[in-house]
Amino acid sequence: MPDIAELISSTANVGPDTAHRIVQTIITILVIWAVRRVVLFVVFRRVEDVRHRYGWRKVSGYLGATIVAVTLALIWFRGIGSLATFAGLFAAGIAIALRDIFVNLAGWLYIVARRPLVVGDRIQVGSFCGDVIDIRLFAFTILEIRNWVDADQSTGRVVHIPNGQLLQNPLANYNQGFSHIWNEIPILLTFESNWKKGKELLEQIAREHAENLGHDAEAKLREASKRFMIYYTKLTPAVYTKVSQSGVLLTIRYLTKPQRRRVTEAAMWEDILTRIAEAPDIEFAYPTTRFFDHVRETMSPGLSGAPAADGTETEG
Repeated sequence: MPDIAELISSTANVGPDTAHRIVQTIITILVIWAVRRVVLFVVFRRVEDVRHRYGWRKVSGYLGATIVAVTLALIWFRGIGSLATFAGLFAAGIAIALRDIFVNLAGWLYIVARRPLVVGDRIQVGSFCGDVIDIRLFAFTILEIRNWVDADQSTGRVVHIPNGQLLQNPLANYNQGFSHIWNEIPILLTFESNWKKGKELLEQIAREHAENLGHDAEAKLREASKRFMIYYTKLTPAVYTKVSQSGVLLTIRYLTKPQRRRVTEAAMWEDILTRIAEAPDIEFAYPTTRFFDHVRETMSPGLSGAPAADGTETEG
């Protein structure tokens, strides 16, 4: 080691004491890295469970980083006799090595103090969405919805999300603030349909399915307005009209509970299909192609080759 230290001292133009510390630093890192690799090699030969292997890898990494931090502090700060300074350096090393654990713990404190979510809430964090089924010290668990399943229904998968994600990503809560969500059902009718009658029919269907929800939603809104700036002038269902490229678009907008979005939408669609089938002057629109015959649709009667009023062709 003295020869290596002298080489470093002469090459890097540093003092002998600094060179010795550099050599000690390199040896410390190499020894701890080698010990960790040997431990993992032995563990991987004896343990087949992937989860246990992952746990050994993470714990050995945290422990190795902590030992390196403490050892380097002892090497580079020998002259510091202050216990408080050493304790501060040791705490900093622990914080760096166990950063994720402390971040998740801070996220748990945030959940306890501010209660942005509770068990039973439907939430979305990042790309994950589902119902909260458990909250623990370092992670919370949701029963996943969406993904390959439509209309916010459960996939059956349980997803564990670190609490620290709440400090790094926006949190959307379906239940807190206002316990209902707005849902919309678009219905496209042909231009030839009696769209006014169709709109009245859709308004009637929306009222029938949402009539028991109005008073409950109003009570929840009044409660939410005490905590948040939430204000709606109208909570009853509405049907909006818009002209689209293929027909008249009528959109039902109504309030529903998050967990009942697909159920209410399916019930409304069944009534819509039944009642529109009973109305001869209302038809659904769908993509169509029209062929334009320039000769037959633009030439006036009386011209050569054009059909006359009685259906016969005139001669030139």
